[in-house]
Amino acid sequence: MKNKTMKAALVPIVIGAASQTALAQEPAQEQEIEQISVIGSRVSSRSADELPVPVDILSAEALANTGQTEVGRMLQAIAPSFNFSSSSISDGTDALRPATLRGLGPDQTLVLINGKRRHQASLIHINTSVGRGTAGTDMNAIPASSIKRIEVLRDGAAAQYGSDAIAGVINIVLNDASEGGKVAVSYGEYSEGDGETTNVDISKGFALGENGYLNATVNFRDRGVTNRAGLHGSCQFSGCTELADGNMLLGDPREATAPRTTFRIGDADSQQVGLTVNTGYQLGEGELYGFITYSKRDNQSAAFFRHNANDGGNAPLQDGDATIPAGFLPKINSDIKDVSYNFGYQVDFNNDASLDFSYTYGQNNIDYTTSDTINSSFANSLQYTTAMTASEIRSSVPREAFAYGLELSLQTLNLDYTQEFDLFSLALGAEIRTDEYRVTPGDEYSYRDYDTEMGVSLFATDRSAGSQGFGGIGPVSEVDETRDVISFYADAETEVTDDLIVSGAVRYDDYDGFGDSTNFKLAANWSITEDIAIRGATSTGFRAPSMQQLYFNNISTQFITDPNNPAGDQIAVQVGTFRNDSVLAQAIGIPELKEEEATNFSLGTVIQVTDSINLTVDWYSIDIDDRIVISNKLGAGLSPALDAALLASGAGAGQFFLNGADTETTGVDIIATWNTDVMGGDLDLTFAANFTETEVVNIFTPQDSGLGDIPPEDIFSEQDISIIEEWQPEDRISLIGLYKLGDFTVNLAFNRYGEYTITDGDSQTYGAEVLTDLRINYQLTENVSFNIGGNNLFDVYPDKNEIGNSRTGTIVDANGNVIVSSPGVFTYSRRSAPFGFNGAFYYAGAEYKF
Repeated sequence: MKNKTMKAALVPIVIGAASQTALAQEPAQEQEIEQISVIGSRVSSRSADELPVPVDILSAEALANTGQTEVGRMLQAIAPSFNFSSSSISDGTDALRPATLRGLGPDQTLVLINGKRRHQASLIHINTSVGRGTAGTDMNAIPASSIKRIEVLRDGAAAQYGSDAIAGVINIVLNDASEGGKVAVSYGEYSEGDGETTNVDISKGFALGENGYLNATVNFRDRGVTNRAGLHGSCQFSGCTELADGNMLLGDPREATAPRTTFRIGDADSQQVGLTVNTGYQLGEGELYGFITYSKRDNQSAAFFRHNANDGGNAPLQDGDATIPAGFLPKINSDIKDVSYNFGYQVDFNNDASLDFSYTYGQNNIDYTTSDTINSSFANSLQYTTAMTASEIRSSVPREAFAYGLELSLQTLNLDYTQEFDLFSLALGAEIRTDEYRVTPGDEYSYRDYDTEMGVSLFATDRSAGSQGFGGIGPVSEVDETRDVISFYADAETEVTDDLIVSGAVRYDDYDGFGDSTNFKLAANWSITEDIAIRGATSTGFRAPSMQQLYFNNISTQFITDPNNPAGDQIAVQVGTFRNDSVLAQAIGIPELKEEEATNFSLGTVIQVTDSINLTVDWYSIDIDDRIVISNKLGAGLSPALDAALLASGAGAGQFFLNGADTETTGVDIIATWNTDVMGGDLDLTFAANFTETEVVNIFTPQDSGLGDIPPEDIFSEQDISIIEEWQPEDRISLIGLYKLGDFTVNLAFNRYGEYTITDGDSQTYGAEVLTDLRINYQLTENVSFNIGGNNLFDVYPDKNEIGNSRTGTIVDANGNVIVSSPGVFTYSRRSAPFGFNGAFYYAGAEYKF
């Protein structure tokens, strides 16, 4: 293939303008970058520009230039097809955000570390947020400073890499330098004065004799809480009366002085320590290699405030006052531990063949503790079963409880063989995986209903069970399950002519539980002229049910919009999430889950407009059948069998995982780069855009079951469908400029987040917004540099929230003086916020290289 054509067909467009500078200024480095092995091909000699599918290579410098400290936010800032949505008061989702590609689910993107399958997080998003019903990968568990580059394959790749690779693949490549190191520190906070973030990175490369390296990184990140809650406008104490104008006249005099900032809606308080080690050593004719990653993150987020007049959650005692008279804001404390390690040996033979044998283990643990809470049913029972006074009950009621623990682990054994023949290259491989999933019950106080037995109230009053804000899981919901998977694949590539590369792959996977799946892929890259290339691919794909979808079950309190009053306050409902092999699910005939099946088509072009301007356009279509979704919260009155089962379980409503939807996703990715000289400096511009639309084309319920006669629109609500179709921006556009002049480097980025629509009782469309990021770096000496910057420089917020609000109202005293008047505590939508709702963030940092 002609050299100019190779450049014209450059598939992995380096979105970060920093990398474009390196390509323009250092030809030797350009050659090095082109020869790296990247995802999308198993042919070791295949250069990056020859791949038949689009792959973005994001350099460490490009990631750092975003000014972000979290990998998820970094990716979102420079890869428009990637979304990292924020939500609030969504339990574990506050601490572990859903990461998506091309508008699909978090579990439909496969994540790799150094080309090895990464384990998922143990959390499954069961609350109302982007990714509801799915379990993804914790993108923030890997310190950004340990990353050499990130490769984003924007194409279906299940035939190459297995389950989950429907939307694409994200491969995180760790640092492998054998010398040098750095210490970097930064501090920033939001313009509101909160969210204070301190980040410290220490990294060092070590030579292992003359034949090896070891690169280690330690990271500490401390992020303070943010709060953008509105005022508590409803009555916190009993005795209020409604006036003719709809305002509330206070009754209890404490209402006049009650605090009105009772909620905490924003980013969770978070402290994380991370460690990454990457190593390799030449041994014999091959390389012995491995890595270790470890992180521990402590998060604290808040739940709904329980005020004095909340009889269910804040039990009145014998003196007529609530257990916690001033009310309380429950806190959800998430202790997240993530560890993985890998070791393997790769050997190259004299006949252009190689063999790679490796073992990878990964584990994610989340332990939940609810603090600043009470078990209202326990407080209620004490006044009937003991001689304690109300004061004594208040002082003795426990305010904290361990709710439950989640653990997910993945063991993977890989054997990969490649050989290059005269006419084609062949890769063969086998994989054995073991998935393990555990749910550890919480303290009895966190889940027990002390004033009810067998669904019957024991006392004259009946109050809510479990730790308020985040209830626990009892022994009946304990989980300890294992699944084995065995896979085989074949992958071949050939240069039909100097200008045409064709590749194909086939993969067979056999899962315990639902059986086997065979998938195919065919792709090609054709250089029509020296300046124009066309690439395209067609493939089938699949995603196996996750262990969390198969086995997670509990009963929790979820706040939903009252269907009888969509404009009013949200109401608490005891919702059971029941696994499909549970007694309740079996009683109503819920079938076992099977795999999702996908068909992917993509067609794109790469155009070298001039020597310094490159343009790529890629169209894609992704059809997914039997998509696994979580049902609506199904209550009484829909089915006699369901009614009886819910009564026996003690839940007011039940939700189930079902193969219940077919979806169609279409979109276009556009990337253009331009490198030029301006006023004695080097300017690199990168324009990137993603336009995606997902439509639920069919919803269905399992026939011959207790749900078979219920209309599908009752099983899957308008909100459930909206989450899939509308809760992520319909387009993302970015323009990034990197300018280098002498010792100064300026990175200016404009990110446009398109419209998105939230359904929460009513529907609201949130308008497109453009965020501006600026980072200025000054190289004081060869080893020392300083940087300052701002993300969302001009303090842009999403539209104010007009739906699904809570604690709305106006309260006046006897003289007509307004105590408070509030449209609700959710000033901004807590359900989905693509760029959050914290406003401008300003920071400064320094770096010392040694």
